[in-house]
Amino acid sequence: MITNNVTRLLDSRHIPYTAFELPVEKLGAEETASLLGVPISIVYKTIVAFREKPGKPILAVIPGNQELNLKAVAVVLNEKKVRLATQREAEQVTGLQAGGISPLALIHKGFTVLIDESAHHHHQIHISGGQRGLNIRLPVDDLADLTHARFAILCQTVSGNYQQESC
Repeated sequence: MITNNVTRLLDSRHIPYTAFELPVEKLGAEETASLLGVPISIVYKTIVAFREKPGKPILAVIPGNQELNLKAVAVVLNEKKVRLATQREAEQVTGLQAGGISPLALIHKGFTVLIDESAHHHHQIHISGGQRGLNIRLPVDDLADLTHARFAILCQTVSGNYQQESC
């Protein structure tokens, strides 16, 4: 089994989790769900976004089959506008490879963590374990507590001026 800072953190806090080893190439949420044999609705991905003005970068944890609504994120954070990080920016600001970005690996790094409220519909969800090839299933409440996350609607489907971005 893969051991890293994320699994050591979970062990030290006595948080129940299951670690799954996957191929180390960058996998999408659909591929991950298929390999794990679980519904895509419980495989969450972490999207990096930036505020228009200087401030903490944002980690949005959303279902793998959804798209991040940037306007909804801006409203939740009382910002005028937020933008998606490019893959290169996300890797630079997190120090992690795309496909391995996890809020659990970035707890003390100054990120604002938001979790889509749909996570409340599940006792446990799957997220990246902080590196490619490691997926972690853990209780939603423990994830929120560890990361000091806020729950919000991040993936609403609306018309009008809302800008939706593919995750």
